[in-house]
Amino acid sequence: MIVSVEKPNGISSDFDFHSMMINCSNALIWFSATQAKSAEQAQPDANKLVSSDQFTVPQNNAFGNTFRDYEVGARTDKVEQHYKASHINQTYDFVKKIREEYKKLNKAEMGIWECCELLNEVVDDSDPDLDEPQIQHLLQSAEAIRKDYPNEDWLHLTALIHDLGKILVLPKFGELPQWAVVGDTFPVGCAFDEFNVHYKYFRENPDFKNPKYNTNNGVYSEGCGLDNLLMSWGHDDYMYMVAKENGTTLPQAGLFIIRYHSFYPLHKHGAYAQFMNEEDKKNMKWLHVFNKYDLYSKSKAHVDVEKVKPYYESLIAKYFPAKLKW
Repeated sequence: MIVSVEKPNGISSDFDFHSMMINCSNALIWFSATQAKSAEQAQPDANKLVSSDQFTVPQNNAFGNTFRDYEVGARTDKVEQHYKASHINQTYDFVKKIREEYKKLNKAEMGIWECCELLNEVVDDSDPDLDEPQIQHLLQSAEAIRKDYPNEDWLHLTALIHDLGKILVLPKFGELPQWAVVGDTFPVGCAFDEFNVHYKYFRENPDFKNPKYNTNNGVYSEGCGLDNLLMSWGHDDYMYMVAKENGTTLPQAGLFIIRYHSFYPLHKHGAYAQFMNEEDKKNMKWLHVFNKYDLYSKSKAHVDVEKVKPYYESLIAKYFPAKLKW
């Protein structure tokens, strides 16, 4: 597009006018370059990350069993029934419909910490490693990362908020069944990979025999990017949606962690990797860093909420507006 600019009053000559226009053009180029550099700096580089290694990975979970053991443990039956319901009901059509409903963000207006406190009422039925209120899991994850990476404040906050979408089980937010809120996530619209936990129950999913959805790529193409996949509905995608639509200034790596931290078939086993693009591969490095603390920090030892609250409130004020639409 060509824009015609008239010489303003007070400019004595064409030479002065052209000089002014050149200076403005140079200033615009500098501003654009500065903005690009700032955006590049805002996206952290996982390859340059240095850990202080203060967090020690425990050998067993809170029940004395190995982590993510779906065959042995006090919660095995409850967890299996959860995945049975999830695998049968999470269809392509279901996910499309429920995403349309929740992207309206018309359930509530509140701040991040207010939402954290709501998780005192939530216990995750899909988790074989912990039966504590979810606010403790959030703080345990965040504090563990904070010890090892004290300068990455965005990562501390990402850990604190990564599971806030679990409020979907509460009456004010739709009181969804836990199979539509928690547990490992997976793409719908393509074949279900056998690396999914309790894979056998997918055979009862209507999409399992649908030729439109049961091929390796299904409705997608290789290298299309994870953000073009329709993921099983749950707290991950919901919190990603809330953060993005409310204008968070967290780096893209933080949003990636929030959206895909339950996508264990991919980040643990490499399933569905054919859909990743180059940006996904860079962000996956951060997800692998985060996963250690999300999984292994679960403990019966509680974090003193009031002691750490001022620190996390300062991070919330840095990266989020005071009130968000949910």
